[in-house]
Amino acid sequence: MDLKDQLQNLFPDHEPSASKEDRTKPPEFWLQDEPIICKYEKRKGKPVTILEGYNGADSDFKKLAKEIKSMLSVGGSYKNDKIIIQGDYRVKIMDFLKEKGFSVKRVGG
Repeated sequence: MDLKDQLQNLFPDHEPSASKEDRTKPPEFWLQDEPIICKYEKRKGKPVTILEGYNGADSDFKKLAKEIKSMLSVGGSYKNDKIIIQGDYRVKIMDFLKEKGFSVKRVGG
């Protein structure tokens, strides 16, 4: 008689829920304590949104860049530990990052 059977005998009305492993899904990205900095610049007269300050793995940051670009349907790149997104999408990007569990700090304007 294992532990589950013993518990069932003690508490016959209790229906076991999903195990703790099933309920908690590991985060897709490494979450950090310091906020990611989201700033706006103009380069060659065109608006650009820049994300920097992530200190996790490069592969996670590249994956995050890809998700942001596909969510917004815009171009962008990953260079020198920065994500560069074409256009001024600070509000949408900050909302997206907050949904993922990141803390975000808006810099400039």
